Amino acid sequence: MRVSRRCLLGAATAFPVMAAMPFAMAPEPARAQAAPLSVVATTGMIADAARQVGGGLVEVRALMGPGVDPHAYRLTRTDIVAMTKADLVLWHGLYLEAQMVDFMRDLARKRRIVAVAETLPRERLRAHEDYADKFDPHVWMDPNLWSLVVVAVREALIEAKPDAADAFRANADRHLAELTELAGYAVGALSSVPAESRILLTAHDAFNYFGPAYGFEVMGIQGISTESEAGISRISELVDLLVTRRIGAVFVESSVSERNIRALIEGAAARGHKVVIGGELFSDAMGADGTYEGTYVGMIDHNATVISRALGGDAPERGMKGRLSAGS
Repeated sequence: MRVSRRCLLGAATAFPVMAAMPFAMAPEPARAQAAPLSVVATTGMIADAARQVGGGLVEVRALMGPGVDPHAYRLTRTDIVAMTKADLVLWHGLYLEAQMVDFMRDLARKRRIVAVAETLPRERLRAHEDYADKFDPHVWMDPNLWSLVVVAVREALIEAKPDAADAFRANADRHLAELTELAGYAVGALSSVPAESRILLTAHDAFNYFGPAYGFEVMGIQGISTESEAGISRISELVDLLVTRRIGAVFVESSVSERNIRALIEGAAARGHKVVIGGELFSDAMGADGTYEGTYVGMIDHNATVISRALGGDAPERGMKGRLSAGS
């Protein structure tokens, strides 16, 4: 796999002051004092964490919606205005938002901004042979690791709105307990897959944290960034692997074209080996807004359930708490 270097580097009104005024300034109106903290988050996963921790005390806007690829996303004029007006900007970092890096560094000199994934201990991050001097940014694929990002979001909210610290801590504790339950469900569902079938082949290398967490061998057609190129030799190499190891299912991703996956299936079929699409996974973006899969918990529940069932495990059809959409 070769990764494109390009995508790695991802008027106030003045009021006159009167001397010796015999009265104090009037307090701010109650509505202004109670206004929620304005938060802009780049990805849906970070926005979900901010909503879970902030509750009704925050108003969160996500720049990237369902099906949007953060590796290639470019800022719009509306995005720029929103971030320059926000009380707090949360972005992932680790060169996930490769096209935004220069703008974010400039914005950090003017606004309160936190790269939440860059707060993770370096020993918990994964390097990649085709990603020189950088770390794989897909840390949300392991709920235990993502819990540390939630803690970083909590601390950023507390710093931005100290008077709500107790509420933020209580909300974070509840959500962290939910993530612990999610991690336990994923371990149970994925450990039911026969050992010889624990091979996850997807459109790009978004699952390198998933593999060690659940004992899977993972591989992607493209590299860590979706803007890396998958050449004919890479497709041929993976077709050989499908055939020789008798892999029967591969997976598409909601934010990546199916073209390369279809090429693999056709290549294997030409050699007499049938491969099916095991399901669509959420890799770099969550599901539709307003759905269970449109939350971080629903995203990972969906992925663990779909992978388990497609590869011979016995996960329940509707997931951890029966909330997955029918047909997931």
